[in-house]
Amino acid sequence: MPSSPVLFLATIAADGTTSFAPADPGAPQLRVDDLGATRGDGVFESVNVVGAVPQSLTHHLARFARSAAMLDLPAPDAAAWTDAVHRAVAAHEPGDELLAKLVLTRGVEGSGVPTGWVHVFPGYDYGTQRTAGIDVLVLDRAYPSDVVTRAPWLLQGAKTLSYALNQAALRYARGHGAHDVVFVSADGDVLEGPNSTVLAKFADRWVTTPPELGLLDGTTQGRAFAWARARGERTEVAHLTVDDLRTADALWLLSSGRLSAPVRSLEGVPRPTDAGLQAELLQHLLTVHE
Repeated sequence: MPSSPVLFLATIAADGTTSFAPADPGAPQLRVDDLGATRGDGVFESVNVVGAVPQSLTHHLARFARSAAMLDLPAPDAAAWTDAVHRAVAAHEPGDELLAKLVLTRGVEGSGVPTGWVHVFPGYDYGTQRTAGIDVLVLDRAYPSDVVTRAPWLLQGAKTLSYALNQAALRYARGHGAHDVVFVSADGDVLEGPNSTVLAKFADRWVTTPPELGLLDGTTQGRAFAWARARGERTEVAHLTVDDLRTADALWLLSSGRLSAPVRSLEGVPRPTDAGLQAELLQHLLTVHE
């Protein structure tokens, strides 16, 4: 039998003071006029939990706060959210990997009171994608690479609940025989996946794309970079083109849930993967540390 998820609901006061209490994850909890449901007006984070330890929680909470600020939502009470994550993880049945989802919405329309919760549940089994690799398409996001400065109201770089376009891209990929997508800007910059960060390796140089392009700064990518530097290799945040991806020695999509998935084909063209290196990288990402 699969283990039951755990839910903690937030009570957020006018001054931002936040408290959490356990709730029944199988019972109705969200009002139908909550703007998170009706408008996608909210932010979230997904935190991988290994050996009952939430991975990179401080980084996730900092990104959560940045996303909230971009949407003019109240600043999350970091201490309260941290405590709620740890309590929810502790309340869940032990598992090799869990996922903790933190959500903050604008709340019921007209109320001025945000809605928030922490939901802990077993993560999806990505074992096959981690070992066999994934097939990836390149899709045009149709925004210029400087969209974050030209049109900040588009909220590029915020992790919002407005995921319809990302889900559409993933459905498009699956409908065309692929697992995932890498977005590119209208002027040719490689960006990110719908829910992942791009990581490319060229000899001893590991490269990811700049958050300044309106991307999320990847928590898993940060851990991968730290591991690469510990191996004596170079890490770099730099602009990449699709041609760069085609010539990379190895290519991954990284995310909190999937961790690292090697890209075995790009636009239908097979590309090299390094099973040994992937195993080492994945083992590091599965190592229990805050």
